[in-house]
Parts: sequence; structure tokens; C-alpha cells
Amino acid sequence: MLEKALYGSKKYWALVLFLIGLTLVGTVAYIKQYMYGLGATGMSRDISWGVYIAQFTFLVGVAASAVMVVLPYYLHNYKEFGKIVILGEFLAISAVTMCILFIMVDMGKPARVLNILKYPTLHSVMFWDMVVLSGYLGLNLLCGWVVLQAEKKDVPPPKWIKPFIYVSIPWAVSIHTVTAFLYAGLPARHFWLTAIMAPRFLASAFSAGPALLILLALLVRRYTEFDAGKKAISKLATIVLYAGLVNFFFLLMEVFTAFYSSVPSHKETFVYLYMGLEGMGNLVYVMWTSLAVGFIAILMLLFPKNRENYGRLAVACALLFVSLFIDKGVGLVIGGFVPNPLEHVLNYHPTAIEIMVTIGVWGAGFLVLTVLYKVAISIRALTSPGTH
Repeated sequence: MLEKALYGSKKYWALVLFLIGLTLVGTVAYIKQYMYGLGATGMSRDISWGVYIAQFTFLVGVAASAVMVVLPYYLHNYKEFGKIVILGEFLAISAVTMCILFIMVDMGKPARVLNILKYPTLHSVMFWDMVVLSGYLGLNLLCGWVVLQAEKKDVPPPKWIKPFIYVSIPWAVSIHTVTAFLYAGLPARHFWLTAIMAPRFLASAFSAGPALLILLALLVRRYTEFDAGKKAISKLATIVLYAGLVNFFFLLMEVFTAFYSSVPSHKETFVYLYMGLEGMGNLVYVMWTSLAVGFIAILMLLFPKNRENYGRLAVACALLFVSLFIDKGVGLVIGGFVPNPLEHVLNYHPTAIEIMVTIGVWGAGFLVLTVLYKVAISIRALTSPGTH
């Protein structure tokens, strides 16, 4: 079926070439980082996880969000998600691919990743993170491809694939839970030492991921004849709204606990992020922007008419996606290092090389996504001409 990706319109090839260009830019930057070492990045002894791990953490949530369409469709027989479920599974494949690439570039030298396999340590959360991520990638590749092949032949999916689909549902939850434990398991970092880290991760994932899926579905609808369906998009928008509300509720819980207890180590990171601390506060404007656009998005989604209007829905989803990206991909990860265990306050600035590598990884991920979507839409065009 991959041959379907070799044929397309000028717009399709322009998009593919653009994404290849971004990937090449990132590759050149990564070669420079590889030759020089991680000293080419803004990371240091005090802030050892930078923009790479921040992107990884956010994208694990995007990958896990596929469960929000897989679960209703396969477990509750919600037929309206029939068309969009393949988009969700292929988005998960793309997101996990980016996660793996971000881990590789963060390790400095890719061969270091092999140490996890060469010296497996069962009590290491990193080991289990690798297991669940690679397993989830395999499950989505298998389930998505087999179901699409059956659709191409116009026959029901084989029965043997059902157990794999069912296993992928709790597996999706596990990948983000294990990632949350990577943070919550570090007792020296008080900002992450919270029992609701995993629920908070899942809430933001189940809002940001479907928000991105809605944006992709609307883009696909605009530039192709594939329509995921009005009911499916509307239902997904409702999921985005409620998950977003839960995420902000969890954030308020964290703020209340930190400031009501008045434990310095728990509240200083919030002060640093939203007000600045000891003259340092390069994230203050960014974090307030996150809150403002997130509030506007939630307010827009609260009104059913906005969820039915594709233009307003796209704006709301884009705002909420940006808000959650900043909250989780910047504030939560970078903020957790400030102050450091020695009570020093330091700013982190990603270098141009880090930013270029990051753009390259996103380009590679969206290139994978574009090819997969092209295959899926082409198959739908063959099986349901004029109605897909």
C-alpha cells in the first residue's frame, strides 16, 4: 500500500519537499552537535533536560491520545469514530517516532541508547519507558496497517487483530504513566514530586492530542475529499474541552497545595515560572501567555455553537494546543530544574543548534504522518469513491 504515497498532487509533493527540507536542516544541525558534543546545547549540569526531553514528554501524550478514538470505536462500538480512528492511530505512530528521535538526539550519541538493551535494569523507569514506547509503536503499526489492508480488500478485519487492538488501549495509558514516573521518581526535584503527576500528564494528553487530531482532520477535509464526519469531530471537541478543564483543575490543585502549605521548595518553581525569582524569569511571559490562550480556548469550546463551527473550532483547538504545549513542554519540564537542589536559580536558553535539531525532528515526524495519511486517504478513495 505504500506505493500510494508515490503519487499525489503538486501541493502534496510541495508539502513533502518542505518537510524533507526541514528534516535536512535538523540533520545538518545534529551532525554539528554530534561532532562537538552536547556542549553545543544549552543544557548543563543543573539543567540536564532541555528542549529535547520537553518535546519528548509532550509528544508521548500526543501518541497516547489515540486511545480517545480507539477506545470508543472498538470497545463501545461508537461508529462515528470509524473514519477518524485510522488518523488517530497514524498520528500515534508519527508522535512515537518523534519521541524516539528526541531521545536519540538527547543522548548525544545514538549508540548510548543500546546500553539500555545491553544492560537491562528492571528497576529503571527508563528501561520500562523504552519497552512501552517501542511496544506501542509496534501495536499501532500492526493494528493500523492490518485494518487498512482489510479495508482495501473490502473485507472485515481478521479476528486475530482484535486482541492487539484491545491491548493497545491500556498500553496507551501506560506509556504516559511511565513517562510521568520518570519525573515523579526524582525526589530531589520537588516540583515533580506529586502523586497527581501521571493524572495531570494524561489530562493534558487527552486534550492536546485530540485537539491536534481535530486540526489535522479539518486540514485533510479542506485539501482532500476525506471527511472524518461532523459528529466525530464534534464529539472529539467535547473530549478536548473536558480533558482541558481537568488539566487546568489539576494545575490549580498544584498551585493551592504549594502556596497553602507554604513549603519553599514546592512554591519557588511556581514563583519562578509566573513572577520570576531572584531576578531570573525568562519564562514569565511565556507562562502567562499559556494561561491566557488556554483560558480563551476553554471559553470558546464551552459554547456548543463554537464546537460546530469549523473555523472557530480550529482556532480554539490551536490555542489550546499551544497552551498545553507551553504548560507541559516548557513550564513543567524546564521549570522542574529551577531552583536546583543547591537552591541556585538559573535560566535555560536553548541554542540555535537545539532549535534546528528540534525543527528537524518535527519535520521528520510530520513527513511520516503525511505519507501515512496519504496512504490511508488513497485507500478510502478506492473503497468508498465519492463518499469517503
